[in-house]
Amino acid sequence: MLINFRQQEDTHIMENVIYNELCMRGYSVDVGQVEVWETTPEGKRVRKNLEVDFVVNNPPQRIYIQSAFVLPDRVKTQQEQRPLVHIPDHFRKVIILGNDFQRGWINDEGVQIISMKDFLLNPEALI
Repeated sequence: MLINFRQQEDTHIMENVIYNELCMRGYSVDVGQVEVWETTPEGKRVRKNLEVDFVVNNPPQRIYIQSAFVLPDRVKTQQEQRPLVHIPDHFRKVIILGNDFQRGWINDEGVQIISMKDFLLNPEALI
């Protein structure tokens, strides 16, 4: 079995940078969970908790953030945004990408996608 330690290392560093930057901007930062119900191949319904990397609060503002070093395909994109699309409120939901890409955008599921560079250089990127 081959494990890509380098990407895991980059992702961990990226999460630390995001956390520190959010704290420096005056936000209260927590890790969150969202409960989802799924049907197994056998037809049994099971409850799962999905982790949200950061729940960012500065009342009345709240932002849910996932971090991903890359989103190479639709499967990885769906995996990263899955907890976000199951959150039953209308606060902003964001994925911060470690790789540099074009300016941020909002996808069909209402999730804002921004680069780490934009997040760090533009404090207004989350507003």
